[in-house]
This record gives sequence, C-alpha cells and structure tokens, in this order.
Amino acid sequence: MWKSRRVFFYLLSEMVPTFILGVLVFISILLMFQALRLTEFVLVHGIKFSFILDIMGYMSISFLPMILPMSLLFAVLMTYNRLSMDSEIIALKGAGYHGSTMLTPAVALALVVALISAQTAFYVAPWGNRQFELLITHLGNTKAAASIKEGTFSEGFFDMVIYANKVNSEEGLLQDLFIYDDKNPTSPLTIIAPQGHIIPDLDNPGHSVLLRLFNGQIHRRGQAHTVVNFESYDVLLNDPVKFEERKKSAPSLNYTELKNRINDPEIKPNDKIGFAVEFHKRFALAAACLIFGLVGVGYGVVNERRSGKSSGFVVSVGFIVGYFVLYIAFEGLSRSGKLPAYVGPWIANIIFAGLSVRQIQKKLS
Repeated sequence: MWKSRRVFFYLLSEMVPTFILGVLVFISILLMFQALRLTEFVLVHGIKFSFILDIMGYMSISFLPMILPMSLLFAVLMTYNRLSMDSEIIALKGAGYHGSTMLTPAVALALVVALISAQTAFYVAPWGNRQFELLITHLGNTKAAASIKEGTFSEGFFDMVIYANKVNSEEGLLQDLFIYDDKNPTSPLTIIAPQGHIIPDLDNPGHSVLLRLFNGQIHRRGQAHTVVNFESYDVLLNDPVKFEERKKSAPSLNYTELKNRINDPEIKPNDKIGFAVEFHKRFALAAACLIFGLVGVGYGVVNERRSGKSSGFVVSVGFIVGYFVLYIAFEGLSRSGKLPAYVGPWIANIIFAGLSVRQIQKKLS
C-alpha cells in the first residue's frame, strides 16, 4: 500500500508542474492570436497600457474553460511519454504494479481539474467575458472620435453616417462635419457643421457621449424640406435616461442565468436552442478533462523509445486540434437544430472516450 502511494504521489508531482506550464503556454498562444486586435486598441484608440493589461486579463479568464482540458492533456501525455522514454513504465510493470496503479494519478488529477473547470465554465469565465464586454463598450463610448477616419465616410458611428475632414482623436475635435441620420426613415436628418466636439460623460463614463456642433445647419427631409441654422447643437448619442446596459451574451451568463433563459416561456425557441447548447457545451468541456486524462495515459505510453522523445508534444497538439474540430462541428449541428442541444456538444467526448479506453487496455494490460 505504501509503495502504491509513493508511485501515486510521484506521478502526480510530475504532472502538476507540467499542467501549470501548459496553462501558461496555451494562454500565451491564445493571446498571440489576439495580438492584432490588441495592437489596434493601442494604435487606433490610443488607450493606456494598463487598459491593455485589463483586457488581456479578462480575455485569459474567459479562455479558461478551453485551456484547462488542453493543459491537462498536455501534462498527462507528456508525463507518461517521458516515463515510457525512460523505461519507467516497464520498470513499474516489472515490479508488479498493476496498470490501475499507473492510471489512478491521472484520473485523480483529471477529476480535480474537471471540478475546477465546471466552476470556471459556469461562474468565473462568464464573469471575465462580461467584464471584457463592458470594457469594450466603455472604450467604444469614451473613445468615440477614434472610430472616425479623416476624409472617410464612417457608417458605424452610433448608427449614423459621419464624415469629418480633420479629426483630433486625443481632444475629440472634428472639423468640416457632415452627418446623416436616418433613424427616422420618414424624415431623415442631414447636419453640416464646420466644427464639432465629442464630449464623454466623465461622471458616468460609457453611459453617454455628446457630440456638440457649432455654427451649422440642419436639413430635414420630409413632405417639405426644412433648414435650421444653429450656433450650437448637441447630438446625444446615448441618452443616459434611455440607455440600456449592453445585454449579456450567452458566454457571459452563469449557471442560474442560463437555466432561467432556457425555462423562460417568453424567449423564442431558436434563442432557447442557443442557450441550451451553451449550457451543455460547458458541462461537456468540464467532462473533457476526464476524457483527456484517459487519452493522455493511453497515448502517452509508447512502446518504442525512439519515438518518445519528440512525439509527446506533437501528439497532444494533434489530439487538441482533432477534438476541437469535432467539437465545433457537432456543436454547430446542435445550434442549427439538426441535432438535439444535449447531443452535439457531447459527441466529441464520446468518440475520444472510446479511443482512450481501447488504447489503455492495450498499453497497460
């Protein structure tokens, strides 16, 4: 019994540092894919580096449900691959240790990570994703001038078409302005002004952006063409009274909120499918930790020492890519209604579970 415990903690001590390393590596890789977007925030919006660190932090938290099973597979596969390469698996078998003794540490670690992953998927990651959404909304409102390009018609400026000959993004100053507002199709507005100033709401940032125009004209087209001259005219882009906080997207909903959306009779059936898929995909990702633990053992143990030196990392990346290709494909079928919401997110787990059990029986029996 004591010897089995020593083997258990020995294998566990090999996997845990590699798991932590895997978390850091995969977070870095996923953030690298966002590098272009982060660079745009700096160059276009001119935001501070501390703001970028906040964005990176919230993005990393929202990535955790995917990163945890990936890191676990990496840790288990690399550990058992090294044991095979150093002939420690053969030595353990020769000493009379059963395959279950070598499998137990990986299963124990997978259970712990699965529980952490479930909590992360339903509470921590939604919080991080929500903070990221609010941060981007705040950025869009307080740095509104940055979205206007000099000498270019910008169609995405608060549902209006705007043109400015010169733009000072730092001070929010605009020159030679042309604005077309067709929110009311029966009487669209055209505003022309030589100067304008974008004023954020400093007391409640993100809730209101004021565009103050000077010495211009308002042209209203309806049954009769109306022209109004003004010295100063304010365009309230987000009314603080009518302003509604950006609604939570499905990834930002926690366990209770998702259940309430699924059971809400007022929500459209198609939207309910999306919420149900989101609910099951989070459980499926947590369960993937258990599956990846078995996969790591089954395919980490190799019979040829020559292949062990380089195959561990390559095999782990191959399994990660293969899993998520299947996962995304079947999840898409559930979202489109071709598969039930409770089926699609789990198919990749079922396939990989079958492969891992077969491989474990072959290598550790």
